[in-house]
Amino acid sequence: MKRVFVFLSTIIICLQLAACSTNKDSKEKQEEFPTTSPIVIDTEYNNDYVSDINAIKNVEIRARVKGYIEKIHVDEGKFVKQGQILFSISSQEYKEEILKAKAMLKSTIAEAKAAELNLQNVKLLVDKNVVSKTEYEMAKAKLDALNAKIEEAQSHETSAKLKLSFTEIKAPFDGIVDRIPNKIGSLIDEGTLLTTISDNKEVFAYFNVSEKEYLDFAKTIRESAKSEVSLILANNETHDYKGNIETIEGEFDKNTGSIAFRARFSNPERILKHGSSGKVRIKNHVKNALVIPQKSTFEIQDKVYVFVVDKNNKIQTRNIVPKLRIPHLFIIQSGVSTSDRIIYEGIQNLKDGMTIIPEMIAMDKIITELRSK
Repeated sequence: MKRVFVFLSTIIICLQLAACSTNKDSKEKQEEFPTTSPIVIDTEYNNDYVSDINAIKNVEIRARVKGYIEKIHVDEGKFVKQGQILFSISSQEYKEEILKAKAMLKSTIAEAKAAELNLQNVKLLVDKNVVSKTEYEMAKAKLDALNAKIEEAQSHETSAKLKLSFTEIKAPFDGIVDRIPNKIGSLIDEGTLLTTISDNKEVFAYFNVSEKEYLDFAKTIRESAKSEVSLILANNETHDYKGNIETIEGEFDKNTGSIAFRARFSNPERILKHGSSGKVRIKNHVKNALVIPQKSTFEIQDKVYVFVVDKNNKIQTRNIVPKLRIPHLFIIQSGVSTSDRIIYEGIQNLKDGMTIIPEMIAMDKIITELRSK
């Protein structure tokens, strides 16, 4: 009997210890976790697009006549004014061509005057019936031929003067001189590249936009009538001057499904150069957006989930459909509402069905902290 009593006492003690251990484990599992609720706000986000920057004017300066470079009047990278002489090409040959053309013109004019006097004499003889009208017609034809030669000689003289003017190459507009590959004494042919000039007091930024983003942008333009954009430079600094989207190409690229935009930016200090790169930043505004923190979510097989806390403080996974990802936040299309409580941090330590102690944090406070980072 005594043995039975001892045996029963041992069983009771073990059951009590097991119960205590279970209660202790249950209490240990009920940890505190930060929770929050989705909030509806008006917000904004940026879209950045890689862009190519071009000067509003960028032209190649090429020789229009053959010859030797006699003088270079500018240096690479220097600013020049419209009409300023850049290069001088050997001109003696073209000066002689002008003298030759002038001499030919004078000679032809003299012949034409003599032919005109002869025509007048022939006309008098015809009137007196001394010679036939055929003689008159021949004299007149000779004068017409010489007048045509005068026009030809004048054209030749003009062409020679034009070629001479091409020996002085001038800047077509204000701009910056690029590299000069040929130096003094170089023999150049017609069409040889001498340098390039860029007028970059304003620049164009070209960038491509997807069809969806294009439609969103078109809607924004209709609603606000604004197309102001920013330019992020290669060093991640923002250009001092805002730009405006001026034109959109007429059709989408079939290979990429995108369409090209062009924005214009002021560049009075000429910091931006032709051929440089950057990112055009378009600011978008969203009204009545339902948002949650990105760190509250996790992905399983390309689907996004959150842990939702019920009224008994038990958690369960719930699939959500994000509409848009913005810095630190998701704009939610469906899956949760403002009345739900979701786990904010520590989701990697949770499992479906666990009971927690929620520590409520206001969503607007979380947003303020995230944006300050």
